[in-house]
Amino acid sequence: MNISPADERLLSVLREDARASTAQIARRLGLSRTTVQSRIDRLEQLGVIAGYTVRTHEDYEQGQVRSHVLITVLPKKMPAVVKALRDIAEVRSLHSVSGNHDLIAMVVVGGVSEMDVVTDAIGAIDGVERTNSAIILSTKFER
Repeated sequence: MNISPADERLLSVLREDARASTAQIARRLGLSRTTVQSRIDRLEQLGVIAGYTVRTHEDYEQGQVRSHVLITVLPKKMPAVVKALRDIAEVRSLHSVSGNHDLIAMVVVGGVSEMDVVTDAIGAIDGVERTNSAIILSTKFER
């Protein structure tokens, strides 16, 4: 799917603040409001923009524990493991990756003891061979 450099800049602005008004975005990009709205509509229709989400302030999440859980899956068990992970509410995102592990899950919980429980639950899923966790200490930036 080819999109223009102007569309890429628009997407960058939306990643920072998807609630910005069309007028604010237009001023920032040096485009008309009509052009910005047309580009947003087109990107939505093309499926480039699949939806909008909420990002919470770091102060809100400061008390929470976040971790990347690296997961190795037994052959032919991937679909069942993915389905089971989708049912764990604390798993915020799941990525298939290359390398020594097959999946990386982003897990967010209220405390270390809860992380221990969730990590054990992930390890107990039929088809999960092993896990390795890395607790996130701080986020330097996020887009």
